[in-house]
Amino acid sequence: MIDQSTICAISTSPGVGAIAVIRLSGADAIAVADKVFKSGKSGKKLADQPANTVHFGKIQSDEEMIDEVIVAVFKAPHSFTGEDIVEISCHGSVYIQQKILELLLKNGARLAFPGEFTQRAFLNGKMDLSQAEAVADVIASSNAAAHKLAMNQMRGGFSREINELRDQLLHFTAMVELELDFAEEEVEFANRTQLRQLTEKIEKLLARLVNSFQLGNAIKNGIPVAIVGETNVGKSTLLNALLNEEKAIVSDIHGTTRDVIEDVVNLHGTAFRFFDTAGIRDTKDVIETLGIERTYSKLEQAAIVLLVTDLQNPYPVVAERINDIRKRLNEEQKLIIVGNKLDSAIHDTMVQMEAIDLNDHEKLVFIAAKQKTNLNQLVDLLLSAVNLHIADSQDVIVSNVRHYEILRNAHNAILRVLEGIDSGITNDFLAQDIRECLHYLGEITGEITNHEVLGHIFKNFCIGK
Repeated sequence: MIDQSTICAISTSPGVGAIAVIRLSGADAIAVADKVFKSGKSGKKLADQPANTVHFGKIQSDEEMIDEVIVAVFKAPHSFTGEDIVEISCHGSVYIQQKILELLLKNGARLAFPGEFTQRAFLNGKMDLSQAEAVADVIASSNAAAHKLAMNQMRGGFSREINELRDQLLHFTAMVELELDFAEEEVEFANRTQLRQLTEKIEKLLARLVNSFQLGNAIKNGIPVAIVGETNVGKSTLLNALLNEEKAIVSDIHGTTRDVIEDVVNLHGTAFRFFDTAGIRDTKDVIETLGIERTYSKLEQAAIVLLVTDLQNPYPVVAERINDIRKRLNEEQKLIIVGNKLDSAIHDTMVQMEAIDLNDHEKLVFIAAKQKTNLNQLVDLLLSAVNLHIADSQDVIVSNVRHYEILRNAHNAILRVLEGIDSGITNDFLAQDIRECLHYLGEITGEITNHEVLGHIFKNFCIGK
């Protein structure tokens, strides 16, 4: 049951600013605002004003003026929550914000819970649950790529994909269950060949969405990039150059970096999470050996691997390390071979590296990390690797852990449907697996949900949103 009480909250960030916004939503939002708002000399009431209008006036407590404000009025159902909404823009003084909030509470409103405005938008049918979750992602987005994903989901791109799947499955299960109703007549409404083709199509769509989560999660939290290579090739110097700060200790002593150093940097709107790893070499040092083991662990987790090589080394030494790293990567990982120390390179090493046969997932660049020579070329390669991957994912990318888990369950259910069609199981069992898949997809958009799930989702929102 939807809570009908009128809620209020400060919707701008805590602290002092030029302007603060206090929001009211509910059936009595305008009436509560009218009790504290005085409109200039005319004394007009907000309740008598048209929707989507802005008014200048004062907030008063008895005869004391608290602040001069601008009030925006939105009327149901054409508002963010689907209810009457009043937004009060006041000066950013913490005292003023709290005083206005106290007046609203005193006159019949109550303080909103975290995410309650967005929750009401969902409950009133203004958006589905996946779009509501995207609101929090938009607020939390720290780079252009994450913002693009969240905006696409909030506008309903992901919802449309899920709803298309549900519509196809509903048609599918209707035909199967119709056959159950006419089982004694042995009438076939659902052609098994067509059913299998449709199920295969749905399975591929679900598999694509599930597989997109690795990229979506990486974009949301930073593309994982492992900087690997032998000792003293300039890995830490490269990290410092990319971060533009002295994050990692740089030394000529082999094995200086013994643990993974991690940091995030925003490069032209995309967040990259760099891991500077221990240098790979044969060693009897126990601590350094543990660091090298962690290097290989981070190598497995990385979407992009920067293999830093020393152009001062003979080519056979460089080639051996390149081949070693290549064997450890999967087909999805991008490899950028970085020839470092360009300012003092062995010419033959460069020539032979330029002749390396690179596949579509591999790139080569020569830099001098210490002098930051060609660093912009390396950044361009990093960005192109990510943009290529995004293009391959056809724009709909899953970045929400809850969605990922549900899609995995839905995918497993549709695989059971395929197995059932191939094995010729009876329609009642087939229909059960289809209904299970429908149930999972409904959980994503909120068509099937419960108060516990809603509470878990919205508790992480900021108050006022």
